[in-house]
Amino acid sequence: MLKGKNAVVTGSTSGIGLGTAKELAKAGCNVILNSFTDNEDDHALAAEIEKTYGVTARYIQADMSKGEACVRLIEEATKALGSVDILVNNAGIQFVAPIEEFPPEKWDAILAINLSSSFHTIRAALPGMKKAGWGRIVNIVSAHGLTASPFKSAYVSAKHGMMGLTKTVALETAEVDITCNAICPGYVMTPLVEAQIPEQMKVHNMSREDVIREVMLDRQPSKEFATVEEIGGTAVFLCSPPARQITGTSISVDGGWTAL
Repeated sequence: MLKGKNAVVTGSTSGIGLGTAKELAKAGCNVILNSFTDNEDDHALAAEIEKTYGVTARYIQADMSKGEACVRLIEEATKALGSVDILVNNAGIQFVAPIEEFPPEKWDAILAINLSSSFHTIRAALPGMKKAGWGRIVNIVSAHGLTASPFKSAYVSAKHGMMGLTKTVALETAEVDITCNAICPGYVMTPLVEAQIPEQMKVHNMSREDVIREVMLDRQPSKEFATVEEIGGTAVFLCSPPARQITGTSISVDGGWTAL
């Protein structure tokens, strides 16, 4: 479906990012993985994707809190693959606290990684997409880009900002074969979420099943986690020919969360 296209997925050595990179590779895309670490495991993940799916896969280190590193990521990806046809902005961090106790440095970091990095990567990737006459930008936002929760002021603000950025880029590229859309997941089963379950079981004195249904998925009506493959598959669809006229919108993969 996407054979020969070149994709960059930020924050993609685990969780949603890695799942999305694998789904894009399965659809025929060459992929660039990214994180801030740059160790043997990072490069091994790229090699595994390359071997499994028969595409070109590389790992490029970039600290997404720094604008110049975001630009360098796109430049190095273009050199490695020849172009950046698909950009998936997934990098993100979280911190939870009441506003009056929220550390300003955490606010700055969350805004930088969860919002500003997408501006920098899009700004760097768009000229190449326009020159090629084709491009797909997928921003991994969150249900929190459409609704709010207490104690997540920076995260909610950044994700709402990503929705505004998505719509603006879509309008600016509407007359070119470039689309920009957002995927808004609810709770997704990732290694990070899995690691939280035992602690939540202790805190609430509940079984695994009860803590998942009654605590973690309290706001997710389906009472099921989405999977990284489902998020990745949604990204593949947004890059596919049938989605050519879908731009500037969001697709919620949240088990009904935002329908409440």
